[in-house]
Amino acid sequence: MTRLHWVRHGPTHARGMVGWSDLPADLSDSAAIAQLSDYLPGDAPVISSDLARAVTTADAIARDRPRLPHDPDLREINFGAWEMRHSDEIEDRDRLRAYWDTPGDIAPPAGESWNAVSARVSAAADRLVAAHPGRDVIVVAHFGAILTQVQRATGLTGYETFANRIDNLSVTEIVHRGGRWRLGAINHRP
Repeated sequence: MTRLHWVRHGPTHARGMVGWSDLPADLSDSAAIAQLSDYLPGDAPVISSDLARAVTTADAIARDRPRLPHDPDLREINFGAWEMRHSDEIEDRDRLRAYWDTPGDIAPPAGESWNAVSARVSAAADRLVAAHPGRDVIVVAHFGAILTQVQRATGLTGYETFANRIDNLSVTEIVHRGGRWRLGAINHRP
């Protein structure tokens, strides 16, 4: 059994759709960071996406844990032309509504569909399981990346999956055993 402890990075306080923009995380709540680090398995390696908000969060909770190289496949959704924009600023209302209401192959202009994000993040999760069989691994990533794995473990539709909360500095546990994925705790705040 391999357990992936998916941690959402610290808050950015940005408004709008934040995907591949490389914004810093606010890690000023040292008590929350310490609680999170204390909660996670002490000998688990830590990996993060290559975006600064995930990298610095991973560094803050790592302590003496082994630190794995950053993986760009753990990035947030690429919102393309919608990046850093509020939903009310998007001209193509039908496309925007379809993107969130029927997640699948619809993508923002120059961005990435839900299915593409899921395939990218799932490939990274598969590599982690293959490289660390029977271990705990801490994965610091993003809202959308974590939700792809919730969907994978539960079989929910994309629309149903988006109903789940994934708060900053929360932990979502996904277990891989016998070729199957199972959801443990979701959005746990230590």
